[in-house]
Amino acid sequence: MTLFDENVTITPAPRRRMSRGMRAGVWSLTVALAVLLVITFLPTSYVIQRPGPVYNTLGTTESTQGTQVPLISVEGAETFPTEGALDLLTVQVVGSRERTPSWFELATAWFDPSKAVLPIDTVFPDGESTQQRNEQSAAMMVDSQKEATAAALTELGYDVGAQLEVYSLTEDSASAGVLEEGDVILAANGTTVTDAATLREIVADGDGAPVDLAIQRDGGARTVSVTPRSTEIDGEQVWLLGIQLTNDYEFPIDVTIQLNNVGGPSAGMMFALGIIDTLTPGQLNGGENVAGTGTIDAAGDVGPIGGIRQKMWGAVGAGADWFLAPADNCDEVVGYVPDGLRVFSVATLDDALDVLEVVADPERDAADLAALPACTAG
Repeated sequence: MTLFDENVTITPAPRRRMSRGMRAGVWSLTVALAVLLVITFLPTSYVIQRPGPVYNTLGTTESTQGTQVPLISVEGAETFPTEGALDLLTVQVVGSRERTPSWFELATAWFDPSKAVLPIDTVFPDGESTQQRNEQSAAMMVDSQKEATAAALTELGYDVGAQLEVYSLTEDSASAGVLEEGDVILAANGTTVTDAATLREIVADGDGAPVDLAIQRDGGARTVSVTPRSTEIDGEQVWLLGIQLTNDYEFPIDVTIQLNNVGGPSAGMMFALGIIDTLTPGQLNGGENVAGTGTIDAAGDVGPIGGIRQKMWGAVGAGADWFLAPADNCDEVVGYVPDGLRVFSVATLDDALDVLEVVADPERDAADLAALPACTAG
């Protein structure tokens, strides 16, 4: 049987030539891929904000020695068992001035609702090094812990011995040569002051007149006089002493908060709630998983924070069902709440405690929850 005829010549079919349009399309695709490859490695002027680690203020954390320790511990007062979670939330920033995210990373983040793409200047101000930013963030965390402790203990009826201390003097300060870092301001023009707002009000009422300050320095009391200087802030003339202030306290019990590698002031409210839960019988949250965020001052006022949308996603990832949001952040919350998370608006520590009272009630119903303040548009 013959399979091939050696006398037959097979001629290949003619090769079809690409049309002009097809060649143009191939070249366009090649150029586009080359451009995409190039810009992927070009520096950008943005960073990415995403959910960071979540810490239960009622739980433990890793110490600098690598051992597990209570995030909040108290000495000098009776403490009580806690259950569930009162989670504080963090955000992480991907990128820095030294290494910005690629365009590909930015494009991916843009379509991820748990992430945000931000101009680098809003996170790393021009002229500020990463080290300076970290130092400022760490200082704000220390202040946040003090304010949270003061707010919690004040809520529980303790006298926290509030004092107003000079943290630093500004450049060309009106107080240069008169006040020093570490001075404790006891009174202004004969009025006792324990917070910066009261001092600012007294200075403003003087309309530029010298302010007599009773201070404590190196254990001794003295009276000094400072003439404030006028400056314009947001189009308004204000009188300033040229000092940065911090609150100091003489706490009647020892409250220790251990949280490494986390900075900023936004955990204040959750610290305060964790301290109160530790110092009171029963479970403040009814054993539920509650997350939240917000700054706090000694008076219990809750302030706004950054990255609240990323923090809501962090709460969901940690298994929280309830979320406490600062009232001043509500415009950023509406329309961006992840599925499965119930968000409440709080302006004070008392607001947060009111929410937790309802959440902890095993007999609560939908009407009880609906009666609590929630974030609304506008």
